[in-house]
Amino acid sequence: MKLLQIDSSITGENSASRAISAAIVSALTAADPAIEVTTRDLATDALPHLTLDVLGTPGGTPELAEFLASDVIVIGAGMYNFTIPSQLKAWLDRILIAGQTFRYTAEGPVGLVGDKKVFVALSRGGYYGEGQPGAAVEHAETYLRAVLGFIGITNPTFILAEGLAIDAETRAKAVAAAVAEAGDLVIPA
Repeated sequence: MKLLQIDSSITGENSASRAISAAIVSALTAADPAIEVTTRDLATDALPHLTLDVLGTPGGTPELAEFLASDVIVIGAGMYNFTIPSQLKAWLDRILIAGQTFRYTAEGPVGLVGDKKVFVALSRGGYYGEGQPGAAVEHAETYLRAVLGFIGITNPTFILAEGLAIDAETRAKAVAAAVAEAGDLVIPA
């Protein structure tokens, strides 16, 4: 089994999403030591923004091949200015390829990669969940759910750490709770 870990936080060692994504990978590899892990750090090895030459490559990109070859995807993302980091968007632009990960039909688009399990480590400075005052401007989790669903991944697992910018104690508790939750994960059969 192949696992692709994608980290996109620009905060390095101070990143909550990186701590959570690492805990997810650790839990999954502890449960199955035979898992082959490939890591892509989009902050230190950033992809350029989408250009026509990349968009016009029907066979796809190396990033698409890496994604398609993976059975499990772990995505680490902080919510910046209400959405995902632009580095992660550039990666998604390389895996959302008509004819490869989705196709258009008269009835609407059809996702082609629903056989993958996706875990998302998402961190947010405030509280943006359902019922929270900031929920209307939360476009990280909602975007990721929509784009993953578009390519056929309809049941991603999200591990959230919220309120990280409130104060140090709230941050520490939120990250610890998310890391503990990640430690209990397994790949469903």
